[in-house]
Amino acid sequence: MKAVHMLTAAAAALFVLSNTANAAVDEEAATALLKKEKCTKCHSADKKKDGPAYKETAAELKGKPDAAAKLHKHLTTGPTIKVDGKEEKHAIMKTKDEAAIKNVIEYILSR
Repeated sequence: MKAVHMLTAAAAALFVLSNTANAAVDEEAATALLKKEKCTKCHSADKKKDGPAYKETAAELKGKPDAAAKLHKHLTTGPTIKVDGKEEKHAIMKTKDEAAIKNVIEYILSR
């Protein structure tokens, strides 16, 4: 019985922590920055455009301990990507506001 109570408490704690992490995302600020940086030209929250939807990116990175670091590198270093079979440089975010970039990353990963 004690083990069941401990498991229930642990599950409740994980639920609270996961909701707290999602609550920390300022969606309005994230979507505004994504629009300003012209990310929405190729990406959307749930529909594929020239680039994958944020939902697809979140699913691909789900559970990976380095997900945020990978996404940060992608957004800030301009890696080579394939679009319609052609290689091109991914645009980088011009903002130097690391808190804003982190918020965008959390927004994308929360989709």
